[in-house]
Amino acid sequence: MRSFYLTICTVSVITSLCVSATALAKDYHAGPGQELESPYEVPWHAMQPGDTVFIHWRQKPYHNKWVLVGHGTAEQPITVSGVAGPNGQLPVIDGERATTPPGLDFWSEQRAVIKIGGSNVPDVEHPTHIIVENLDIRAAHPEYMFLGRGGLEAYSEAASAIYVESGSNITVRNCIMRDCANGFFSAFESRDVLVEGCYIHTNGMEGTYYQHNAYSATRGMTYQFNQFGPLRKGCRGNALKDRSAGLIVRYNWIEGGNRQLDLVEGDDSMDIINDPRYGQTFVYGNVLIEHEGGGNNQILHYGGDNGNEPDYRKGVLYFLNNTVISHLSGRTTIARLSTNEETAVMTGNVFYTTAPGSQLAILDESGLVRMTGNWIKKGWTSSHEEGFEGRVIASGNIEGESPGFVDFARHDFRPTSDSICIDAGAPLVIDKSHEIILDWEYAKPRGARKRTITGAIDLGAFESRVTPTSTP
Repeated sequence: MRSFYLTICTVSVITSLCVSATALAKDYHAGPGQELESPYEVPWHAMQPGDTVFIHWRQKPYHNKWVLVGHGTAEQPITVSGVAGPNGQLPVIDGERATTPPGLDFWSEQRAVIKIGGSNVPDVEHPTHIIVENLDIRAAHPEYMFLGRGGLEAYSEAASAIYVESGSNITVRNCIMRDCANGFFSAFESRDVLVEGCYIHTNGMEGTYYQHNAYSATRGMTYQFNQFGPLRKGCRGNALKDRSAGLIVRYNWIEGGNRQLDLVEGDDSMDIINDPRYGQTFVYGNVLIEHEGGGNNQILHYGGDNGNEPDYRKGVLYFLNNTVISHLSGRTTIARLSTNEETAVMTGNVFYTTAPGSQLAILDESGLVRMTGNWIKKGWTSSHEEGFEGRVIASGNIEGESPGFVDFARHDFRPTSDSICIDAGAPLVIDKSHEIILDWEYAKPRGARKRTITGAIDLGAFESRVTPTSTP
């Protein structure tokens, strides 16, 4: 009887605590006709688990910037959520002449419009379970000024719309990040960061290679269902640059940049390099588009770029069921692997160039590629380089002049009903305990829909059958 009584009391206490925590959570509404006029009036320093800040759309942008800290939980995250306008417009958070609300004191003000982690007041170490969604964030770029603690200051060359300095279980969802030096930036003290359903475009610094649409160095980094657009005019950065462990890039539309993907060593942290996930990188179900005049003729780079080869990834890049389109009139190279200790497994992809197949190479100078069961332009070569020291082991690939797209001019890269790519794929088995299931695919303008598979899977990023757009 005593044991039963203790159990009941324990359950009652836990239930009471949960109810109390839920009751303490607050909703804050900022915008026209709301209790708060703008984000400037939100008590950002006092965020508690379950608190949600709703920022309502208005015709003019909000010129505010802030830091997000606090310890949310999986059940009660701290959320900042935009409320769309009558035609679906997202509220605009503009970094130009932006002011920081009272009650906040944080360093690196020049690094972002919205910063996550890294604050003196409130003094919170490693924030957790934070969500930022449904906002259009812009103008963290040296061309723009903000009102900081020292007066009017310019943003730094490393500034970004959202900067995750530290924290874990951070989600950025359905945001537009534009007109910044970097669109999104996640630093090495971050863990388990998800960027999904976002439109990241028109970022970078003219004439340099060091700013990108997205730049991450995280233990556990996932990009999914995003649209990456071209960078600012004259910018040399990449669409997506990453130095993470546990990187997953899936179901995205990645267009433009010096390279579409630049996946190099974690040079900021030995914790990243020593993470057991560092040796495996997964890129699947994406569309990658290279335009004429876009910069480097390589679609992706995997390995390292700082010259300290022992820290390079030296693992396996799994490049699976992607659709790669090159509009270059000259040569296209699918991958640069930094050394012969980097390996890429390429399966189920579609590699199409508008130029003749003789202009398409798999590798640059080094590395090992195992490619099986892809569609590829007829006439391709292992490498264009005279000093080629790598290896391409190819088997069971389909070669041709066209894979059969529904409407190439309109960027509908689904296979036609008579395409040879239909049912030509195979299960994506990584090892005995890990098989990748392609249950989603990218849906325009940014989002996801269920991938309906009948028979075997089709090659490339899309199945021939289309289901209504949905979300996970």
